[in-house]
Amino acid sequence: MFFGTFSPKLDDKGRLTLPAKFREQLHDGCMVVKGQDRSLAVYPRGEFLVRARKAAAASRTNPKARAFVRNLAASADEQTPDSQGRISISAGHRNYAGLAKECVVIGSVDFLEIWDADSWSEYNREHEADFSEGIDEAFAEFL
Repeated sequence: MFFGTFSPKLDDKGRLTLPAKFREQLHDGCMVVKGQDRSLAVYPRGEFLVRARKAAAASRTNPKARAFVRNLAASADEQTPDSQGRISISAGHRNYAGLAKECVVIGSVDFLEIWDADSWSEYNREHEADFSEGIDEAFAEFL
C-alpha cells in the first residue's frame, strides 16, 4: 500500500527517483499512465493489469468507456526502476502533467500519483473544503 507525500526532483534526463519506501513494491515493474487532474498514476504492473482488464470489459458501445480504455492503454508506459530507484518519465507524460523540476509523489493507497509541485499545492488549496467537509459512508470510519 502507498501512503505519504514526497518531493523528488526530475533530473535533466526526465528521470524521477521513487521514494525508497515504495521501491520494493515496484521493483518487478510499474506502469505510468495519465491520471486524473493532470497528474500521472504509477501502478505496480500486476495491479495495473487487473484494472486494465476490468476497464476493457466495459461495453464498447459506450463512447465514454471507449474513450477511457483508449486513453488508458495509449498512455501506458511500462517502467522498471533502475538500481537507484529511478524511472523515466516520457516527454508526453511530463507535458500532460506539467512536470518541470519540482515534483510531488503521493501515495494513493494502491497506486502512486506524480504531480507538478505547484499544481499539487493549488489542488490542495482548491480542495481543502472537500476534505474538511467530506462526509460519506466510505469515510465515516475516519471521522
